[in-house]
Amino acid sequence: MKINIKALSINKAFKGRRFKTQDYKDYEQEAFYLLSNDVIIPDGNLELYLEVGLSSKLADLDNIAKLWIDILQKRFCFNDRRIYKLLMIKKIVKKGDEYITFNFKEYVENK
Repeated sequence: MKINIKALSINKAFKGRRFKTQDYKDYEQEAFYLLSNDVIIPDGNLELYLEVGLSSKLADLDNIAKLWIDILQKRFCFNDRRIYKLLMIKKIVKKGDEYITFNFKEYVENK
């Protein structure tokens, strides 16, 4: 279904500044430590695949997307506006087995 409405940015959706919590700062630091230096970000437009292993069926996938896109762009020095395609998969795993896997590819638009 297509509806003709302009998308609203997260910045326009909330009033005032948002501040990172200490939990988020700690999480970001741990993620930076765990992320490998050999990740290659292709030139041009990007396609991002994120698979998230969660122990709770209640977790919202879209909240995880924004957090991880911000972490990845900061860690690997690219602008997230280059992401033209995002594929996310949520898998339910046992508590303690949570994970995140990601992969970047060059995005080529099918015409």
